Formats: sequence, structure tokens, C-alpha cells
Amino acid sequence: MADTKWLRNGFVWIILIIAVIALWVTLVGGGNDRRNLTIGEVVADIRADKVAQLVQNEDSRKVRVEYTSEKDGQFTLPADTNIYEVLDRYGLNPAALPEDLIEIKPASRLGNWLGALTFLLPTLFLIGIFVFMMRQAQGSNNQAISFGKSRARLFTGNKPTVTFSDVAGVEEAKEELVEVVEFLKYPDKFASLGARIPRGVLLVGPPGTGKTLLSRAVAGEAGVPFFSISGSEFVEMFVGVGASRVRDLFDQAKRNAPCIVFVDEIDAVGRQRGAGLGGSHDEREQTLNQILVEMDGFDSSTNVIVIAATNRPDVLDPALLRPGRFDRQVILDRPDIQGRRAILEVHARGKPMEESVSIENLARQTPGFSGADLENLVNEAAILAARRNKKTVGRDELTEAIDRVIAGPQRKSRVITEREKLMTAFHEAGHALVARMLPNADPVRKVSIVARGMMGGYTRVVPDEDRLFKTKAQFEDDLAVYMAGHVAELMIFEEQSTGAANDIERATAVARRMVTEFGMSRSLGPLAFGKKDELVFLGREISEQRNYSDEVAYQIDQEIRQLIDTAHQRAKEIISQHADKLDAIAQLLVRQETIEGEEMEALFDSPRPKPDLVGPPTGRPASRFQGAPVREPEARPIERPERDMPPSGAGQLRPQPAD
Repeated sequence: MADTKWLRNGFVWIILIIAVIALWVTLVGGGNDRRNLTIGEVVADIRADKVAQLVQNEDSRKVRVEYTSEKDGQFTLPADTNIYEVLDRYGLNPAALPEDLIEIKPASRLGNWLGALTFLLPTLFLIGIFVFMMRQAQGSNNQAISFGKSRARLFTGNKPTVTFSDVAGVEEAKEELVEVVEFLKYPDKFASLGARIPRGVLLVGPPGTGKTLLSRAVAGEAGVPFFSISGSEFVEMFVGVGASRVRDLFDQAKRNAPCIVFVDEIDAVGRQRGAGLGGSHDEREQTLNQILVEMDGFDSSTNVIVIAATNRPDVLDPALLRPGRFDRQVILDRPDIQGRRAILEVHARGKPMEESVSIENLARQTPGFSGADLENLVNEAAILAARRNKKTVGRDELTEAIDRVIAGPQRKSRVITEREKLMTAFHEAGHALVARMLPNADPVRKVSIVARGMMGGYTRVVPDEDRLFKTKAQFEDDLAVYMAGHVAELMIFEEQSTGAANDIERATAVARRMVTEFGMSRSLGPLAFGKKDELVFLGREISEQRNYSDEVAYQIDQEIRQLIDTAHQRAKEIISQHADKLDAIAQLLVRQETIEGEEMEALFDSPRPKPDLVGPPTGRPASRFQGAPVREPEARPIERPERDMPPSGAGQLRPQPAD
């Protein structure tokens, strides 16, 4: 682009130089600065001895008259004559004149060129302007034509940069995509058995789970061209551009077949049709229609595999998900402990680690982390080690990196009063104490009163193992842990603060889901209440469709309040029984600001209670219930006096009477 721009600018400069030369030749070379004389005037001046010299070029009829004291002039000889003949006609014998009076100069090539340029340069100038204008018009036309071209980036398969060895933690997904690689490498092997090559593979998973990385690994393993484009790059404000780009993309892919087309964030163009507002023509739907035709239209014999990635499969059009278009859906979930260990080993390559660093222990401390989170964790630890002028990455840097990824960087410069510091210490000590004493709560890994992000302090609890689901007992213990900070503040300072706002919000949300989604209510039973619709263009969960009455709404609120009150009471009992431990943890926090789980555990004499979550509860063997009828929970009637009837539409929490 820079060379083309330079050429265009140089062309303009050439035209300007030619114009200046033409003007100079016309004005200077033409000799318009001398007087035009007649032959009679010249002869009279010669006789009066006013003329110093007569100068003539052999190739010109112009004669320059140089005067001794006046301005020079010129006259033109008649046709087919020379200066001697003209002077002789007027009675001046050339032989009697001084020898140096007449000078005849030979013909000059420069004069011929100047004469020619005087005629040609204006013509060339006009032609140059015309050519320049045509080039400008052609450039604008090229931009308009390329507007509908695909903007996909092509990566050749000659030099693979990513292979399956660079992808860890998604072994099942890799196994699914190994077959795609074999389809591309050995198509005859499957064609001989009548197998049809899959047209598309949809990678579904939360952000950061490796969807894009896995698709690049497929291209690297197969050794075929790889076209990469984002779903948002198809759609423009002009109708028809997206469909044109889709056609151009698949035309390029067919010319390079076998190949892979990767569309990242396909939900940008693949959302359900007919969900737009109004009856206007939808550019996005046109683009989607073209994708549907290209993936499974009349021409279905090309070896082009489409790999798409999204974290919103629920909003995709059903026609896009049917077999023949996206034949396979590969789920990439957040990795378990084995996957996290494998991912950490991949990202730890090339980074010097201390011998005390345990990848296994690090994987256990990071449940719920995605692959991108783990990569960021190791990178943050390396940055911290470099900032501290260390040659290796140690446990301290990795532990600090975990906290940075979860809660953000430390804010030690934040000014805090002693009372606020003490209140924060007892608040976090309440969380830590209740979490330590409840068997179904997660173990405490770290407690800190150093501000991070928007938090004044935090207590990090991490389970010993990955969980696929949670029980009611675990939820109830979690609610008690949430309320413990509020209870500790109330008991120690006899005051409430805004520090418990997030805890109360989380506890209320968990209790509501227990009642309305998980069926963990004794009076309401295993029922789900409230249907949440996600309108595609108006945002998610814009409204809740109430499929229950006002009576049930009141009972839901009562159940939520009962769960919160029970959790509040349990936290209060634990803190009252172990007030000395609460004070010990808080004082240690005030001195050190941050304590690890082992340091806190050293304050206790008895071991932490462990839950019995393997098999049926103790004393109730499974054989005892074999063949026994399932007893449904007894539904309690709604006991509410008529005077307490809420107004129509009531669904808020009602205050409880004092005990």
C-alpha cells in the first residue's frame, strides 16, 4: 500500500514538472520579451550606426537585432530569402558592411526539441490529467467491488504452529476431532465404506476453554489450508454484503479443498431467524441463509469442513444444528483436576519452577478455572517473579497469582481506619470459623483482610475434589458461611455494616434457587417455579413468566426467609460456642493481614469434621430400602391469617414477627 501511494504521488509530481517546463518554454523560449521591428526600421538604424549586430539561426527566419544603446528587437525574414538578400534589396551592400555585423549560427538541436515541446507539453499535460482521473476512479471502483469479498485469513498447512500436543485438558474433544483429521488425510478410507465426510463440527463451551486453539490444532494435524474468520466480520450495514462474503469464502475454500473453515463466535450470524423486531429486511438472516445453503445445498461433494465455536448454543437457529450441517457438537467444559494438571504442565513449559512447586497441589487449588485462566495464572506468576528479581517461579508467586486471577491485585495503599480494619478482620474470621466447623462446607485455604479489587477482604474456600452436583446439606452449610460475617459483626460490635451486602445477596440468590429451581422445599416439594425466557435481541432474562399464584409467591418468600433465618441461627450458635477461636483468628489477621489455611488450623485442637458423602448415611444400608415404596414429602398447608393477605402481585419478603 505504501509503494502504491508513493507511485501515485510521484505521478502527480511528474505532471506538475511537465507543466512548469511547458510554461517556461512558452514564455522564455518563445522570445516574447523583444520588440518586433520592420526591415525598413532595421535598415535605417544600421545606417545611423545604432545596430551592434544581427544574429540569425540557420533553422529560423527570426533575426535578433542587438542595439548599442536601445532595447534589442527582432524581425522576420520573408520566405525563401536570407539576410544578405534582404539587406541588398534595401541598398545595403553586405560586402561594405562591417564583418562582425552579421552572425549566422548553425542549427541547434535544443532549439528543435524546445520547439517540439512547446507544442507537445500542453497535450501531454492534458493526457496526464485524464489518466490520473481514470486511475482514481478505478481505485474507488476496486474498493466498492472488494467490499463484498471475504475477509478470512488463510493459514497454510505446510508449517503447523499448533498441534494436539499443545492442547490439554480436553481429551474427549480431541478424540472426536481426530476422526476429522483422518477424514481430511485419508478420505478414500471412509469413502470405500460409504461413509460421508462430516460437513461441520460445532465446538460449544464457556469462554476460555480452548475452542479456537483446538480448531487450529485440527488444521495443524491435518496439514491442510485453514480459513479463519469471525462471525461478526460477515455482517455490515449494507444489505447483501454478508451473503456475498459467505459466497466468496466458500468459493475460496472449494478452490483450496480439502481445507477447514473456522468461524469463531458463530452466534453473531447464526441466531434464530424471525426473532427481529419489525418487518424490515434483515441482513443477518440473509447471511445465515447463505451459510445454510453453502453447508448443505445442492453442491455437497466438496471436502470442506466447517468448524464453528460458540458459547451460546441456545440461541442458534435449529436449521444450523441439524445433521448435514453441523453433524457433531463437541462440548468443551471447564477442566477437572486431571485436565487442570495437564494444562498447567503445558503452560509451565519453558518456565523455571522451584522444586517446592507442586502442579498437583496447584491444580487442586484452582477448581472452576478455564484453560485461559490457568494460562493467565502461570503468566502472572512469572511476571511477579521477574518483578521480584527472581530466577525461578515459586509457590508464593503462584499463590499470589491465584488471588490476582480470582479477586484482582492487592490494594495495600488503600487508607483504612483501625476500626474498619478490626471490623473486616472479625467479618472474615466469622466466615473462616463457620466454614471450618461445618462438615459440608468447603475447607478454608486462605483468609485475608488486604483489599483486592472491590473487596475489602476475602476468605477463599476450595473443595478437596471436583463436584458435579451439590446436595441440600452442602447448600445449607454454604448459607451459614455466607451469613457468618454479618453475624460476627453483629455479635462483636453490636452494629451492622455494608460489608455484608454481597454475602446477603449471594445467600438470598442461593436460597431462592433451592426453592424455585432445585425443589429443596419441604412445603412446596420438587417443583420448579418461574420460567425465564431469553429474548434474542432484547437481552437475557428480561422478564420472568410467573407460572404460579400469589399464594405460592408468598410461600416461596416464606421458605426463602426460613432458609436464611436457619443459616443465620446456625452461624450464631457456632460463633457463640467458639468465641475464643473467632477472637484468635481476628487478632492473627490484624497482625499478619493474610493467613493460610494451615496457620488457621493450628489454632484448633480437634480435627476438622469430615462429611460422610460416600454411600447411604451410616446405619441406613441400601438393602433396607430395596423394594420399599417412595414416600412423598408431606405438603404443608399455607397457614396465613386473612389480615396478612398480601396485595395482588406480592412476591417480596415480608418481615417476621419478633420472637
